[in-house]
Amino acid sequence: MVAGTRLEDFLREHTTTDISKTLMALARACTVIGRMVNNAGLSDILGVTGTTNVQGESQQKLDDLSNQILMDYLTQTEICAGYLSEENDDIVTLCPTGKHIVSIDPLDGSSNIDVVAPIGTIFNVVNRLSKQGDVTPADFLQKGDKTICAGYVIYGSSTILMFSTGNGLHGFTLNTSDSEFYLSHANIRVPEKGKIYSINQGNIEKFDDSIKNFLNYCSATDKETSRPYSLRYIGSMVADLHRNFLKGGIFIYPASKGEAKGKLRLLYECTPMSSLIENAGGKSTDGKQRILDLQPGEVHERSAIFIGSKNLVDKAESFLKN
Repeated sequence: MVAGTRLEDFLREHTTTDISKTLMALARACTVIGRMVNNAGLSDILGVTGTTNVQGESQQKLDDLSNQILMDYLTQTEICAGYLSEENDDIVTLCPTGKHIVSIDPLDGSSNIDVVAPIGTIFNVVNRLSKQGDVTPADFLQKGDKTICAGYVIYGSSTILMFSTGNGLHGFTLNTSDSEFYLSHANIRVPEKGKIYSINQGNIEKFDDSIKNFLNYCSATDKETSRPYSLRYIGSMVADLHRNFLKGGIFIYPASKGEAKGKLRLLYECTPMSSLIENAGGKSTDGKQRILDLQPGEVHERSAIFIGSKNLVDKAESFLKN
């Protein structure tokens, strides 16, 4: 793998034609979204629409625009049969004869838009189970280990596409002069021993004692284990995990006291990120079992998640079992 290789050329050599078409559609859609994000302050696309999404969250104008752009580009491929998004109440059939099922968070961390903090797009792709015609819930409700392609795009100081088709994790940076993605991070490996933990510690009183004890462990002083670890939390799963993919660490979004599940969505947040982390040598769990072994029961299902460097996820699990 040669640094500077154009995304389309890389995909032609290393993936199937169908996956290449889906990934290129996603890349081109995210190029458009990235330009909108960069210029958001100069046009009337900041703020809320006045409506809420299926999660009960206020819908940002850019959320809605990003969702429509992704649907349009994926429809044009005629490969994407079904589409699931945080911004849609239900599943959508894009192409009755398509082969791929795509689950997406169009704009992760969109509450950060107005303050120009990094945000992103997360996606997961599986093969369709039904034959043709309208897609069915069963097409989407597949375990994470059925993922054939997962990735995210981060819109920050650079626009970077990170993805895996099951053979390593690779990053491509957008060249704004020609709007093409070029290989910049080949075969990324998550450092096994991280020193960063990412969690909304302002919610600490909502957490079980086992989580509090792990956070106390992270913040305690111990030279042998290079503690205290550094707390870093942006409030965008893409942004926090992008840093930890490259530098090592753990991202935690636990269930609150008395809740069976967490806040993040399984199919278009936890599953794709877990697929990526495992392809890069890391680990992901809901605190009880591997995320990619979970059987979804509904398309907008939520999950707790502990994801990142193997040593830190293992350590977190040891506290959860006590």
